[in-house]
Amino acid sequence: MMEIKEIQKYLPHRYPFLLVDRVLELNEGDSIVAVKNVSINEPFFEGHFPQKAVMPGVLIVEAMAQAAGILGFKTENKTPEDGSIYLFVGADNVRFKRQVVPGDQLILKVKYVTDRRGIWKFDCESYVDNELAASASIICADKEL
Repeated sequence: MMEIKEIQKYLPHRYPFLLVDRVLELNEGDSIVAVKNVSINEPFFEGHFPQKAVMPGVLIVEAMAQAAGILGFKTENKTPEDGSIYLFVGADNVRFKRQVVPGDQLILKVKYVTDRRGIWKFDCESYVDNELAASASIICADKEL
């Protein structure tokens, strides 16, 4: 399990754009299960449907990409402090199945698929209460800072 301070060693993101609160499981080179606690205090809720707060789909995809970045960094035993960064370069087969609203706990499940010449591919799913919220194949590039 990884708490927020350790997560911050592997992701350069900070509030309000750090979208992974905890890592529940990590199998280097294989998979990660992480959590994003969705609070009404999130700054995007002010403008994303103030009458009916809904987490923007692009931020759900970003949360999955951040979890994928942690998996990539841990697999390679690197951190941004080492001069490396994972850049989100693409997403395929993105699907949204349910809304994510304040009070939800978004469970991010990411599986490593492949990496070739610094380009990593991950299959990602996010769940709320064991119900699929979103899925995507995410592509990241491992680059030097």
